[in-house]
Amino acid sequence: MSEDERATLGKRAREEASASASPGPAPPGDDDSDDEIGPMPVPAAENGAARKKRRAVLPHERLYLEHLPDADRYYKSFMHRDTLNYVVMTKTGYLITTSIDGHMKIWKKQDSGIEFVKHFRTSLSSVVGLAASDDGKLCATISANGEGRVFDVVNFDMINILKFGFTPKAACWVHAPGAGQALLAVSDEKSAAIRIYDGRGDGVTPLHVLEKVHRAPVHLMVYSSKFDLVISADEAGFVEYWQPSEPWSVPALPGMWQYKSSTDLFQFKKTRTIAASITLSPNQRHFSAIALPDRKVHIFNTLTGKLTRTYDESLEAASEMQQAGTAVFKLEDMDFGRRLAIERELDRDHSGPGGALRTANAVWDESGNMLLYATLLGIKVVNTVTNKVVRVVGKDESLRFLNLALFQGAPSKQVQTLAMAASANPLLQEKAARDPTLFCTALNKARFYMFGRGVVEEHAERDVYNERPTAEDHAVVPDKPAKKVLPTAATIHTNKGDIHLKLFPHLAPKTVENFATHARNGYYNNVIFHRIIKKFMLQGGDPTGTGMGGESIWGSEFEDEISPLAKHDRPYTLSSANAGPNTNGSQFFITTVATPHLDGKHTVFGRATGGLEVIHAIENVATDKNDKPLDDVRMVSITVE
Repeated sequence: MSEDERATLGKRAREEASASASPGPAPPGDDDSDDEIGPMPVPAAENGAARKKRRAVLPHERLYLEHLPDADRYYKSFMHRDTLNYVVMTKTGYLITTSIDGHMKIWKKQDSGIEFVKHFRTSLSSVVGLAASDDGKLCATISANGEGRVFDVVNFDMINILKFGFTPKAACWVHAPGAGQALLAVSDEKSAAIRIYDGRGDGVTPLHVLEKVHRAPVHLMVYSSKFDLVISADEAGFVEYWQPSEPWSVPALPGMWQYKSSTDLFQFKKTRTIAASITLSPNQRHFSAIALPDRKVHIFNTLTGKLTRTYDESLEAASEMQQAGTAVFKLEDMDFGRRLAIERELDRDHSGPGGALRTANAVWDESGNMLLYATLLGIKVVNTVTNKVVRVVGKDESLRFLNLALFQGAPSKQVQTLAMAASANPLLQEKAARDPTLFCTALNKARFYMFGRGVVEEHAERDVYNERPTAEDHAVVPDKPAKKVLPTAATIHTNKGDIHLKLFPHLAPKTVENFATHARNGYYNNVIFHRIIKKFMLQGGDPTGTGMGGESIWGSEFEDEISPLAKHDRPYTLSSANAGPNTNGSQFFITTVATPHLDGKHTVFGRATGGLEVIHAIENVATDKNDKPLDDVRMVSITVE
């Protein structure tokens, strides 16, 4: 496979560099140049030795984009009673939404927008999977309590209850449209077994039990009706092909791979990742897969199993492109830092089995040329032919979108007469117009969001309250929001004396809030100054005393608040310690000299105004080779005013 076929939207290679967890003295010199010395060869383009490679072009790209949403803001949202986890658009024009409290709703796509159809309580426990049949006539939910429900989507009816006797992990309809039996494959959370049920059967006894396809629990299955093929992925990183009929092996099709070693299906195992989502293209000749935890989006050829595209959406790639200014669009540093903190929270708390990040998926447009998936910047629309991000949907929203469903069809398909076509009736034109809509869930939100085309009015009523607000909702949205008052002074009581501080809440409100809240909660009590460098600074705030610990009051790193009005241009500056941009936690330091080389790297959030002799007394204590005092210097407590 050529390098062009593996073109990556993001960084290609990254040098490993050790990041300091705290500030360091100014380097002795920074005048070295990495420029090459001596003559350089004539570029190939100039000497005619090599032809300029033609760029790939997608014919009618503009037409494809006109049939996709392009709004920077969502135009409507609807509620569930609890956090949504799945949205699915069926081929019959129905939207199915589920939430973690066991509820499911069916909505019908209209000429413009959607209309609520019916509400079901599918389980008393969480919905862990939602599957729609290939023809869009059936859907099934599976729940953590070991039950499943089968629904007739078109007739809005529940037609079967399944009792598994085990905790299900994933479900997928594995029958072709028009087949005599509606076959539902269900995997087991605690074993590698896959059981196939008759969706209209007794709901207890499986028709088949497959125990040799995988060796680890299967968390993902998709069915290709074109090739009568199931693609499944397990928690060990393996991806398998199998036919949903005996002998349950790879189907013998023209062009289908014969030996798995000739494919790239081991990509996930080799990179120690898993396929978190698999989505077939409309012609089913390709499929996309989002890998976790490295967040790379892969595109495979279905028949050959070869990897044709890889898009790097890792946090490292996003950070590098933000700093270099090569991202699709550049966010304000504070906004980017906030979004990055949410992504790290996702990685830490929501990337495991059952986590919110596992529900993230990618969707194809009807042409099979455009791929849409959610990132920290918004929902990217990638032209997989030219390998470019051609659009970012929802980039003005602060929400972190996860599960997507796309509608592109024209709802009204009645036959037009010649007179109707020749008329200038706006109602007829409206019925013939498309209404492309992207439906999205978001992290920790009990709503799903709809994106369309055009500009959304700034003060439009976007959020529909189709559920009765709970007491929690009233608590979150008070009648008159109370303005948060932050302290402007603090005193550090040490075993060497008191240090009086003036705080800058108007310049660094989040940093001051973090420091003051920790102080009030006793987080800094008896914490040592673990790093002291004479004629530079004293650093503390790590409860472990190692310089590697401590966290913010929010439990995750938060963004820098760099201000040109507060610099390290004088001694006694109070500043936040970090391990790089937007990685602030609980540690802080007080300078003993001017340190202008720290400007732009650390957040200044105060100055010492009293107890300066205490600062110098601490500065002059004996330390070891790691700058740690031989005798502990402790903060007994911190008082904020």
